[in-house]
This record gives sequence, C-alpha cells and structure tokens, in this order.
Amino acid sequence: MTAPLFRLGDEIDDYCPRCKLLLNHAVASMMGSTVVKVVCQTCHSEHPYKNAEVPPKKKSGPRAALMDQVLAKVAPPNPEPEPEEKVSEPEEAAESRKKKSSVTPARYITRHATRPPRGKY
Repeated sequence: MTAPLFRLGDEIDDYCPRCKLLLNHAVASMMGSTVVKVVCQTCHSEHPYKNAEVPPKKKSGPRAALMDQVLAKVAPPNPEPEPEEKVSEPEEAAESRKKKSSVTPARYITRHATRPPRGKY
C-alpha cells in the first residue's frame, strides 16, 4: 500500500504543540512528496509536521529525586515531633485583642460622586 499523496492546502491530522491536541491542519510546505510544515486550522499556528504523533507525557523524574536526596542529607526526619507547651499570654495582650475585636464595625465607603455646593463663583 502506498502513502497517500498530499498537495498544498490539503487537510491532514497532526498534533498541534500550541493547542496540545490532535487537530485538523492544512499542508503549508512540502519537499518532494513529503509534508514538511502544516498550519493548524484552530489556532492558525505554523509548525513542522509531526506525523500525527502525540508526544509522551513528561515524568517527574530527576528533579524530584534530586530534591529528596538533598533534603535527606540536610535534615534527617524527626520520628516524633516534640509537644509544644502552651505559653500563657499576659493579661494585657489578651485584653487588647478583645478590645480590637469589640470595636465598632467598619464603615462602608460609598463610591457616589459628591456634588459641589451651589453658588456663584
């Protein structure tokens, strides 16, 4: 079976790197009988023909592994966190916090334009 013959302007399916989807494209340039560049019919971007192959998903590999190694060397994990003692606050700090929360509620500012006073200038 022979490969289909394309002409300039024919529709062809290809992966668009901008849309990140397999979409309709138009043939933009050819070398002999092979398609070289295509134009996406959705976003109108021109890119090399990728033979309708979707690129593989990126793996979270070397960076995450290297970061874990660095963190393991810097600070070993604590198996049991130490219980924190509750520090009692001075009475003044507690009263000032109560006073702040018991103040009058905030006033709302309106955005109405004010009119200048009437009179002769």
